[in-house]
Amino acid sequence: MIRRTAKTWIIAVACAAAAAALITLRIQHVRTRNITIHGAVVRRDEDVRKQLPIADVVVTASNGYSSVRTRSDASGYFALNYPQILWPGRNVDLSFRRDGYMPLDLQLRSGIHLTTRQLYVAAMSPLPRQAPPTVTGKPSVVSNIRIRYTVNSGTAINIGSAVKTFEVVNKGNVPCNHQPVCSPDGNWKAARNSVSLDAGPGNEFRDVRASCIAGPCPFTKIDSSGYIHGGRQITASAVDWSDTATFLLEAEVFQDTISSNVREAYPVEFGDALHFTLPPTQEGVSIEAEVNGAPMVFPLGPDLFLSWATCNIRTNADRSTVYRCELKPGYQF
Repeated sequence: MIRRTAKTWIIAVACAAAAAALITLRIQHVRTRNITIHGAVVRRDEDVRKQLPIADVVVTASNGYSSVRTRSDASGYFALNYPQILWPGRNVDLSFRRDGYMPLDLQLRSGIHLTTRQLYVAAMSPLPRQAPPTVTGKPSVVSNIRIRYTVNSGTAINIGSAVKTFEVVNKGNVPCNHQPVCSPDGNWKAARNSVSLDAGPGNEFRDVRASCIAGPCPFTKIDSSGYIHGGRQITASAVDWSDTATFLLEAEVFQDTISSNVREAYPVEFGDALHFTLPPTQEGVSIEAEVNGAPMVFPLGPDLFLSWATCNIRTNADRSTVYRCELKPGYQF
């Protein structure tokens, strides 16, 4: 009886140890899980053309033990990372909060549903707004809409050239005898000279050339390190280990200028709103349109004010700007 009890005890201890090891491995597996929730927040509307991205939405995810928070970007995108423990089958609660919209709460199940990188779209309903005043009479017609803006770009203009000669005075066939400057092979006495040029404020030298133009040029060497990269100031130097030689330094002078180009774009109309996108370098945006047949120009300043539309903007990842202008009551395209 004693032997049998001891054997049963040993088996029980072994089973308990195996179970503990399995639980430990399971916990380690759960601990190392890193779940990312990807999604986008849009405005709820039956018309897909009006399901606009919503930026700056506070998105919070909670699993009952801890929570993480982020905000949607200009495109409505959000990403939430979970480095904490997430047991399979436990629910994850998502909340979306932003001024002007009704609170939205979603419940997700962890495990396979979140590890497959499913994309979630949260549609938030705008808060009810006061009914617009009733407009009597025939609505004003806005037509022939064009977008005008300027793009500034930097260009370099060739405004001239610079030329200068210099000499390296020397006497040929004179042994070097360890003098400060010698020929490349160390046999003959040599001489060195240099010349510098200044392009002036706001200018720079480009396409710099230096050459030997007179004298025993085969026994000379030009140092280009002082002008090879151009710039406002350049220096050319030369070594001569024979009789006197003459050198010529030439360069083109360029000046950086800013040029403004006026461009036009045409918006796209969706229902009662128009949309257009402008590049990051745009300036001086204005809308040209005809209101009841009369041509008008509407500068679209930083306040985005138009008498006939309400506009808003958002910035894309490439820094281009997306404009959306919705007609006010009493106007139609």
